[in-house]
Amino acid sequence: MKLRLLFFCVLTFLFKNDLLAEPPAYVKLPDGVLVYTDSLFTGSPNTVKLEVIADNIIRVIAAPGKILTPGNSLVTIYQKKPGLTWDVVPSKDRLTLKTGKLIATVNHQTGAVTFTDLSGKKILAEKQVLGRSFQPAVFDGQRYYTITQTFESTDGDAWYGLGQHQDGVMNYRGQQVTFFQNNTEVAIPFLISNKNYGILWDNYSLTRAGDVRPLHPLSSLQLFSKKDEAGWLTATYTNDIRKPGEIAVQRAETNINMEFLGDSKIQLPEEFTPASGKVTWEGSLSSHLSGLHQFRFTYGGSLKVWLNGQLVLDRWRKAWNPASALVSYDFEKGKKVPVKIEWIPEAGESYISLKWQEPLSPEQQNSFSFSSEAGKQVDYYFVYGNNMDEVISGYRALTGKAPIVPKWALGFWQSRERYKTQDEILSTVKEFRKRQIPIDNIVLDWSYWREAEWGSQEFDEKRFPSPDSMIAALHNTYNTKIMISVWPKFYDGIPAYNEFEKNGWLYKRNIADRQKDWIGQGYVSTFYDAFNKAARKGFWNLINNKIYSKGIDAWWMDASEPDILSNVSPARRKLQMTPTALGSAAEYLNAYPLQNAKGIYEGQRSTDPDKRVFLLTRSGFAGSQRYAAAIWSGDIGSTWADMKAQITAGVNFSMSGLPYWTMDIGGFVVPRKFETPDAESLEEWRELMTRWSQFGAFVPLFRSHGQFPYREVFNTAPEEHPAYKSFLYYDKLRYRLLPYIYSLAGWAYHNDYTIMRGLAMDFPKDTAVLNIADQYMFGPALLVNPVYEYKQTQRGLYLPESAGWYDLYSGKWYAGGQKIAAAAPYERMPLFVKAGSILPFGPELQYTTEKRPDTITLNIYTGADASFNLYEDEGANYNYEKGAFSVIPVKYNEATATVTIGERKGSFNGMLQKRTFRINIITPGKNRQLDFDAACDREVVYEGKQLTIKK
Repeated sequence: MKLRLLFFCVLTFLFKNDLLAEPPAYVKLPDGVLVYTDSLFTGSPNTVKLEVIADNIIRVIAAPGKILTPGNSLVTIYQKKPGLTWDVVPSKDRLTLKTGKLIATVNHQTGAVTFTDLSGKKILAEKQVLGRSFQPAVFDGQRYYTITQTFESTDGDAWYGLGQHQDGVMNYRGQQVTFFQNNTEVAIPFLISNKNYGILWDNYSLTRAGDVRPLHPLSSLQLFSKKDEAGWLTATYTNDIRKPGEIAVQRAETNINMEFLGDSKIQLPEEFTPASGKVTWEGSLSSHLSGLHQFRFTYGGSLKVWLNGQLVLDRWRKAWNPASALVSYDFEKGKKVPVKIEWIPEAGESYISLKWQEPLSPEQQNSFSFSSEAGKQVDYYFVYGNNMDEVISGYRALTGKAPIVPKWALGFWQSRERYKTQDEILSTVKEFRKRQIPIDNIVLDWSYWREAEWGSQEFDEKRFPSPDSMIAALHNTYNTKIMISVWPKFYDGIPAYNEFEKNGWLYKRNIADRQKDWIGQGYVSTFYDAFNKAARKGFWNLINNKIYSKGIDAWWMDASEPDILSNVSPARRKLQMTPTALGSAAEYLNAYPLQNAKGIYEGQRSTDPDKRVFLLTRSGFAGSQRYAAAIWSGDIGSTWADMKAQITAGVNFSMSGLPYWTMDIGGFVVPRKFETPDAESLEEWRELMTRWSQFGAFVPLFRSHGQFPYREVFNTAPEEHPAYKSFLYYDKLRYRLLPYIYSLAGWAYHNDYTIMRGLAMDFPKDTAVLNIADQYMFGPALLVNPVYEYKQTQRGLYLPESAGWYDLYSGKWYAGGQKIAAAAPYERMPLFVKAGSILPFGPELQYTTEKRPDTITLNIYTGADASFNLYEDEGANYNYEKGAFSVIPVKYNEATATVTIGERKGSFNGMLQKRTFRINIITPGKNRQLDFDAACDREVVYEGKQLTIKK
């Protein structure tokens, strides 16, 4: 250590005295520049390439030695714009590359890259010393590097994106994120900052992002037993939670580490019965480090944690699908903190683990890293913009546009785990139509096949005697679409398996292990290799012949992580996927859902090019949006805490560049109290469904799904119950808002817009919003504030700095930049409209295509200038890619109190040539109820030419 310190001191002296400052060795290239670093500093010459993708996007590739590895990215598909120019300016100690919007500078000695704006102001920099590392690694007989790149930012930087995670964290500053595709966890290696830059990390292997320091086991803290004996905690095992005094085992333990499948068989004592028992760890913790310590739990069953006598965690998760939880605690050096951890596992596999991270130093608080297990070189894209929308636009320029979803997909979807027969599907939709509850899509979940034939893609004729006529009835009688669940899974020995096996398209380790699943007697199965182009085509041909040809509208691609066996460690997942058609599973671990979606998207577009593809998939990766993939948050729990966690999960996922996200309204797996509820639990269940449905009406896709109790609103509560009334209100409001929501979908394609928006996107100057995790914007106008506590009828919220806010329901005006206690009665969630907004409402509908929107109500919320581009196209095909769409610009000028409906731009088949606009002007001091039957302020007939309306 002393020698290393001396070495750096000598180098620092040499740098300051210009004794090493020779002009850098570099080579200009048609797409950028290669820079070779000084081997005295790095130990060997390293190569850094700056590749200019656009004026605001620079790709950085860095490798040990002088050779860069060529390769085709699975993530990026960009084409460079013609006419790009840049300047390369060498100097004594650095090389500078300057584009029209950005400057990148490479330090000659270290190879570290610094990004500045054109004035020279720092945006982001690679850490100058030891910021990049290459540690040799071998996987499947191939040489790789474990690569780490550390960046240094500035004060006030906040980091978002990075996919979908369940820890409730909005701002990932000082946090660690693991990229490992798993049920409820989605890895998207794109980080975006409130300082208007983004990093797309092009690596598919097991990766950590943010604070990448390895987590510590519990044993690396100072532990004290229940009797204050140094060195351990007291673990008490009881076999009957009703008899806590009857102890089965009490012993000293220093670690809690049962994170993955099979761990508990090693860790738990033989005398313990998990299905009926409880474990308690008690004692004290102490650290010689002062500051914020992070404790990360993985758990299945019930978990409670007390620190210093305070309950800091109270969670539940069905045992087969463990969850994560994060607890932060500020330790004082050397001071003991009493701890109690209470865990009640459930029948089946048991999961609980506890790891922790030490406090960050002041220097570390302004840095973040990416560290990937297997790579040939560092490869990332730096994207800069004037705002966060421009950064996400840069991400989509690199990874692909997000096709517009079919219009029906923006209506309500009803799903259940599961509709077991053809009659259940039809009778459910019939009941929706009978009760006049708006709906557009019914979902057929797994196991519509014969039990022993998973992967056959054939309907069980006993339960689905005529799927063709069922689909025809849904389409023609009930005006409803149907989505069907398709897994990349095959049972050993069925004809489809044999065909795929013959062609070498299957992962075989699960077969060799004779690993059985959980169905009936248990069946041995595996997944197809989505990295194999022929296998992707073969899978499409299978589902096309067996399912799509019958008239199916959309695909539900479950278990796409791939979840060959649930809750396994990354090491075991890699064994299950080895080998892939492209190479080592270690290298391609996280990209499976991207390739799986690619095969179905390209297959359907080639088979039926006029029908929009729609995919709902449980996992995704950078670039998934280009394959029409929407992501849902997996098999989450039906608890208030899980509902709250979906807010940050959905917002950060959307800020990762993928615009279409949804969740299981009501959660997927339910606690026992809701399975057979008493009167009190039934009312809690109804309230949970109510609050979750209110929230779910304002995410990109409005979808209810879960296990028993059934999720249809008429199975949740009777018509006179407020739960029923609330659902119907928000369902109808969602359909009224279709002109607004479909316009957002159009913007997401044409303008790279983000529908579900973290507050930092729209209020960049308001630092109070940087860490707000339970509010978000739905489009440019609506501030959404979900209610996620039982019996809560008022919730605190923050109104960001702006020209003001209007309560959507009453029209009451509030000043921006303040916290308020908003009314949240059972049937209503607080919703606010930003002053300076135009909110279009369409007619009341039972399904999206029931009526043409020949009358649209425009609510103008005054206080600032406002604009809205009303987007329309044919709604079901890809003609919009060829220019078949229209935009009607609507503007409000605050100074003149004038509304201008501009000249319509564009056209498409079936476009309304004439429509009525009903205009309402909402102003401060004059409350106006949201009432679609009330008289409007002005009514005009619009025929495509500009109209000007004075207030």
